Amino acid sequence: MTFLSDQALKDKLNNRGYRSTAQRQKVLGLFMSLPQGEHLSAEELHATLIKNDLGETASVENHISLSTVYRTLHLMVSIGLLRELELAEGHKHYELNRPLRDHHHLVCLNCNQTLEFSESSIADIGEKTAQNAGYQVLDCQLTLYGICTSCTAKNSI
Repeated sequence: MTFLSDQALKDKLNNRGYRSTAQRQKVLGLFMSLPQGEHLSAEELHATLIKNDLGETASVENHISLSTVYRTLHLMVSIGLLRELELAEGHKHYELNRPLRDHHHLVCLNCNQTLEFSESSIADIGEKTAQNAGYQVLDCQLTLYGICTSCTAKNSI
């Protein structure tokens, strides 16, 4: 997936029967501006959008609601613009759905620190297994859970 212009976003949404609203453009624009590897929860996204809006206007009425953020995230995941991640914190995180074949996560169960890493052998094994079963691989993600060195050091004192 390439990064979308406002017109490309409108076209993609319209082709699926949805309108391109200012809120949807703001959400996608924020994800497009994030550095690769940064993930946001719905609550973090909402807080960032409000913070950004305060720079533009002090009017509370213009802020995107948390329920609109959740609906927008769900829509953007369903049409493939965003990727939904289940990390250790008990709620979902989201990131731009970049075409990365080897995109994996290592999550600390104590502090929730998330490290992204690439390892092609994971996707190779998955693709071989899928091919043998007659599947076409669309995405490959692996999440490993453990304890980071900082948390291990704190617990050993």
